Amino acid sequence: MEKEWSTGTPRLWARIPVPLAFCPGCQHGTAIRALCEVIDDLGIEDNTVLIVGIGCSAMAFILTNVDSMMVAHGRPCDVASAMKRILGKDTIIITWQGDGDSIAIGCEPTIHAAARGEKITTFMLNNSNFGTTGGQLAPTTIMGQVTTTTPYGRNHDHGYPIEASEFLGNLRGVAYSARGAFTSPANYQKTKKYMKRALEKQIDGVGYSFVEILTTCPSNWHLSPKESLRRIEEELIPQFPLGEFKNVDKIE
Repeated sequence: MEKEWSTGTPRLWARIPVPLAFCPGCQHGTAIRALCEVIDDLGIEDNTVLIVGIGCSAMAFILTNVDSMMVAHGRPCDVASAMKRILGKDTIIITWQGDGDSIAIGCEPTIHAAARGEKITTFMLNNSNFGTTGGQLAPTTIMGQVTTTTPYGRNHDHGYPIEASEFLGNLRGVAYSARGAFTSPANYQKTKKYMKRALEKQIDGVGYSFVEILTTCPSNWHLSPKESLRRIEEELIPQFPLGEFKNVDKIE
């Protein structure tokens, strides 16, 4: 498919000749825009490779004008680790994943890439369900949340949500871990700083870096875009607080 370079900011956002596949009010497009701005700010577009798995997040490889690759569900960190070791430290490797791709089927690749201290960066979009396949229970589904596979709400019998940023931040190979959201202009700017800092850790060769981003899923939440933003503020952020959980310049 022929991509056309877009003008203005972000420069790397591609104008594709088909309508976007995102549902109205979905924030994946906002997240991709932030990614483009951060790559542009750092001036690394010529040596960046974006690796996506399966899910709504995979649209990133169509919308960004950087080298990219789509791989099997849950395997971006495996491919990214190999690619970094082959191409060397000057190539910036990013995995762009949903919560299902990253910490459900991709749990093992993500944890072990972090534990090995691979010099790659993962951006994980957390919308608290499996959005692409119809809104099933995901590792990030909060207690009481109604999904297609938990019609009476998630309860203790279904287990508990995984706080990925806190969990990965406890691993020694991780240089940076943070969580952001796009519920306000201030949070947008903070999240961009987290994303930029994560990539700087990779540029400096410190270790694995990870940023989780809370995003809306109005279609599967059965809420309007505005109500979805309110849900993130009132229900998701209390479960998944925003901020930095690890930030080191050297791994001992």
